[in-house]
Amino acid sequence: MKIKADIEVALGTLQREVEECLTQNILPFWLNKMRDCDQGGWYGRMTGVGEIVKDAPRGAILYARLLWTFSAAHRILSAEGLIKHEEYLDAATMTKEYILKHFIDKEYGGTYWSITSEGEPLDTKKQFYALGFMLYGFSEYARATHDKEALEVALQLYETIERHAWDSEYGGYIEACTRDWNAIEDMRLSAKDENYPKSQNTHLHILEPYTNLLKALRETNHAQQSTLSTKLSALISIFTDHILNPKSHHLDLFFDMDWRRMSRTESYGHDIECSWLLHEAALALGDPDTLNRVESVVKDVAKASEKGLQADGSMIYEGEPDGEHFDCDRHWWVQTEAVVGFFNIYQHFSDQTALDKAQDCWQYIKHNLIDYQHGEWYWSRRADGSINLDDDHAGFWKCPYHNGRMCLELIERINSILKL
Repeated sequence: MKIKADIEVALGTLQREVEECLTQNILPFWLNKMRDCDQGGWYGRMTGVGEIVKDAPRGAILYARLLWTFSAAHRILSAEGLIKHEEYLDAATMTKEYILKHFIDKEYGGTYWSITSEGEPLDTKKQFYALGFMLYGFSEYARATHDKEALEVALQLYETIERHAWDSEYGGYIEACTRDWNAIEDMRLSAKDENYPKSQNTHLHILEPYTNLLKALRETNHAQQSTLSTKLSALISIFTDHILNPKSHHLDLFFDMDWRRMSRTESYGHDIECSWLLHEAALALGDPDTLNRVESVVKDVAKASEKGLQADGSMIYEGEPDGEHFDCDRHWWVQTEAVVGFFNIYQHFSDQTALDKAQDCWQYIKHNLIDYQHGEWYWSRRADGSINLDDDHAGFWKCPYHNGRMCLELIERINSILKL
């Protein structure tokens, strides 16, 4: 990609700013404030006003995302020739060992949904969203360290998802099972979700680790890469054939077993996140026909997500297609996915307006979401602009994954552009 001198300067500035945010704001917060030096691992929660809840349950999502984040930070910053931070690798290794000791269900396989602060099983259901994130974390640790044990665990999680979640009749993956892989009445990922057997969110976060696992297998020339490629191709088709709404180009959220659409809500953050993760999957797959089919979808979904963009550069959470209801909070994770998603459109389709959107959203983040005093980011800004201190500053869902990944994605992508 040939770029003008002023754009090169802007990209260099953006890269420096996100690297500083990652290495001086996000990761030090976790290393210095969330490590449990008494019982091991990471604390399960810090409230929105900065209070550590030492006895809070510890969630699989939190730990899987921490494993991914510190593994990716070690791999990417080292590969880009930036300063090596050995504490990132140490944190990733500690997290890997803690998960293997406390989260892996040694009797039935898979991982628990949550454990106590003492490391004992708490909620033992098998939520496939969580298994997907564990797979994401272990595959990234394997990429960062070439650790054979981590790759083997990642492959076991992949096989477990295929064995227990795949719907052989209609295709796709169900939401959850009991600990011993039987049917479960409440399949919801969280209290705010609807109780249907399939969701866009779970499929998105199976697509994501399958793509990363394929990269890990190719880097080691592993024999299972062919089988995984076939599954990833099928998963891409599920998005284009079932999850994508052909009329609106938004991604519908909930489905019955036979892919009947059960929700009308538009989630703008998931739309823009899916646009680049779906593109990443097609690029990793390397099939020209699939990539050609996906790239038109990528642009359509990114364009549809712009319904959530605001004049200040931010993106609101969600809305209804009739326009009568919007959740106008600016959640931290939605902004990060907007930055990466629009940057992806700029990078691959030379769309200057998309770069402007990414930069505008980053400016919003800098001035409204980063907690410069305590570290990390606020959960959100309310629609009236006030800081949301009711939700966690760190916890079950508030992890350094979305914002950390945004920084790492931009570091990698901008380096690749500037090297051309």
